[in-house]
Amino acid sequence: MTAMPTGAPAELPLRPGRAWTMVERNLMIYRHTWPVLLAEIFEPMLYLLAFGVGVGLLVGDVPGLGASISYPQFVAPALLATAAMNGAMNETTFNMYGKLTTDKTYESILTTPMSVRSVALGEVFWALVRGAIVSTVFLVVVSIFGLADLPGALLVIPSALLIGFAFAAVGLLTVTFLRSWQDFQLIQLVMLPMFLFATTFFPLSVYPRPVQVFVEVLPLYHSVELVRAAFLGTGSGYPAIAVIYLAVLGIVALAIAVRRLEGTLRP
Repeated sequence: MTAMPTGAPAELPLRPGRAWTMVERNLMIYRHTWPVLLAEIFEPMLYLLAFGVGVGLLVGDVPGLGASISYPQFVAPALLATAAMNGAMNETTFNMYGKLTTDKTYESILTTPMSVRSVALGEVFWALVRGAIVSTVFLVVVSIFGLADLPGALLVIPSALLIGFAFAAVGLLTVTFLRSWQDFQLIQLVMLPMFLFATTFFPLSVYPRPVQVFVEVLPLYHSVELVRAAFLGTGSGYPAIAVIYLAVLGIVALAIAVRRLEGTLRP
């Protein structure tokens, strides 16, 4: 038997084709677990029925948006942004942590020509595919009920992809810090308040100014406002700010996550 070379193996150059191999692998697996995607679609639908329609009957139009916007129209884009966030975060935290620890999936994958960077990018690509599927189906459904105006609302799809990229990269970075399954409670401790306060159900103007400043820092706030601008045709120059914020967040988080994964998977 030939002896293995000593020292750390040289990292292979990043090739998008190899990263896409991870997407193909996940597609093959999800042929048997596709109900998971249905759950991601139905969850925002249930919130829309409970809050958008139920509470909307009591609220009426939402003031302060420069147009007559019903409460379901206000809530629907926020729920789509939240679905894109949750899908990306679940894929690169919960699912990836299982592959890293319990299943040891990446140890086998890295015996092939795949590099750590290709694996990381492939998992992010897959999160984007999931986000695109969920966002497209959700958009079609809410359009049927008259809550989104096509074709202008089609800008929601690239917006959801950008949100998915940003949160997939953040999730990828987060998973490198997890010590056990119990740490997922800390993720929920951040995600749930962000979901409740990031203008998902209430406009920013209802909060006192100190709370507004805090909300404006949250990535989900920028995600919601970006999708809402596409849904409603509002926001003037704000969508550019949201795009820059989410793109920078995703790129920085991905760069740091890849470096940390290289230290974990290539000790």
